[in-house]
Amino acid sequence: MIRIMGLTKDGQWRDGLTIGQLATAELEWYWADFCEPSEEESALLSSYFHFHPLAIEDCFHLLQRPKLDHYDPLHFLVLHSIVPRTLAVYEVNMFIGQKFMVTYHYQPSNEIEEARAKIAKSPATSQNWSLFAAYMVIDQLVDQYFPAVQELEEQVLDMEIGGGNDKNQTAIEDIFNIRSRLLRLRKTILPMRELLYRILNTERIDGLSQYVAFYHDIYDHLLKLAEMTDACREMTADLRDSYMSYNSNRMNSIMKTLTVITTIFMPLTFLAGIYGMNFHNMPELNWNWGYFLLLGIMLVIGLGMYVWFRRKGWFD
Repeated sequence: MIRIMGLTKDGQWRDGLTIGQLATAELEWYWADFCEPSEEESALLSSYFHFHPLAIEDCFHLLQRPKLDHYDPLHFLVLHSIVPRTLAVYEVNMFIGQKFMVTYHYQPSNEIEEARAKIAKSPATSQNWSLFAAYMVIDQLVDQYFPAVQELEEQVLDMEIGGGNDKNQTAIEDIFNIRSRLLRLRKTILPMRELLYRILNTERIDGLSQYVAFYHDIYDHLLKLAEMTDACREMTADLRDSYMSYNSNRMNSIMKTLTVITTIFMPLTFLAGIYGMNFHNMPELNWNWGYFLLLGIMLVIGLGMYVWFRRKGWFD
């Protein structure tokens, strides 16, 4: 589906235009949005707009890294859209010309809908509409990154280590899941930050100086998002280390207890082994109270070692 809105030379916004009307509508500027385009509609990128074949190829091969390419007098941008709940990443391609802007994407985009609505309400003042519309789209896309990052940040802050084996196992699984989601976000946020840095520092986009403050605001948002994701990754790393330390201490405690029990039973096992042998010449076997005497000795040894270990703090 292709949706076209345009600004006429007499300052009126028109929506619902077709490709055939572009040549006769006397437009000052227009925006053609290719949403879930068919093969015939996609072919218009080459047959009607005559875009560079490399840029068209990038539109067809998903998922490209966010980037900026210059095909004078056009500028081609690859942007990423994020679904906050699932962190699914979709590509939004943008062609910026002096008198038009074309967006191309395979999934419906609420961000583009909001940008279109805001532009349609904007006063038809004299300005570079392509750069303004591009700013609106990028700003809407970046704003959707915040809910995704903030949700993960809240999950990290609510996590704790300790309180039971099952709880800890669930916690470590959540930690690795959060780290995986943070990695997916970083793969979008950092390239988008680099993209905005290139836009702000390029000299090949005419009229950009008028909108530097707007694009710099988006760049600041991306810097903040990058810092938030890095902080979350550090917190998950600390939680992971805490889990490993807790698990190691718990294992050491278990091993210490087992060692103490084994040490207590070592002399008892020694005595039981001696008098369990089948030699005939063992006088103690003929004593009437030998069995009870041996049990008493074993009890005294066991209790004595327990008291000794207790005083040394081995059970603490």
